[in-house]
Amino acid sequence: MLNVLLISDNLFIIRAVELTLQSAAQGVNLNVRCSKTTEDLHFPTINVKDDGAWIIEHFDVVISGHCKQLFPAQLVNGTRCINIHPGLNPHNRGWFPQVFSILNGKPLGATIHVIDEELDHGPILAQKEVPVFSWDTSLSAYQRVQEAEKKLIQDCLEDILFSRCSANKASSGNVNLKRDFNALCELDLEEVLTMKEAIDKLRALSHPPYNNAYFKAQEDQRKVFVSLSLEPENNQ
Repeated sequence: MLNVLLISDNLFIIRAVELTLQSAAQGVNLNVRCSKTTEDLHFPTINVKDDGAWIIEHFDVVISGHCKQLFPAQLVNGTRCINIHPGLNPHNRGWFPQVFSILNGKPLGATIHVIDEELDHGPILAQKEVPVFSWDTSLSAYQRVQEAEKKLIQDCLEDILFSRCSANKASSGNVNLKRDFNALCELDLEEVLTMKEAIDKLRALSHPPYNNAYFKAQEDQRKVFVSLSLEPENNQ
């Protein structure tokens, strides 16, 4: 029996893994944990730093599925750890790959890779690229990525768990951290941009129901949130 721990803060990923393993995998004992309990996530919580030794002792494979915790070296070196990542490694590793793909034009997609001591860096086990259209917002691009993640989980996860697929060494690429995203959110009303640059920045930060882009009102310095809605012409 292969004991597998899924650590995820994303219900879409949890359900995709559960359904795939229920219908396909034989000999897998799946245990689900999350970082914190929310309205959608009623699973027990876990802290990978504090509970690393327990995880290593009890699980053969650990899956990170949009887990917001960084796996410590003790854990990734102590047991087999893989990551379901909403980006096309090695491009825009780290936070919110779809945001930065809209801004810098680098490819976007989904990747399942071995976790090593660097952020979103280990050998690639499977990946699928998705297009980024000129009318995409962060939300619409992310929804496309999630469908690609679901497809990879359905097609590849069982083989990955049982080590029936080879890993390809990944190059370093580029990394975006949370502070890089936060720096984008406050809009400088005096910044000079082309219309394309302005639209790209606003659509990259438009991800309802979240309020990302904002400027501060001159009257009282309250944040004024800005989002962009784009709708391509129907060609039919």
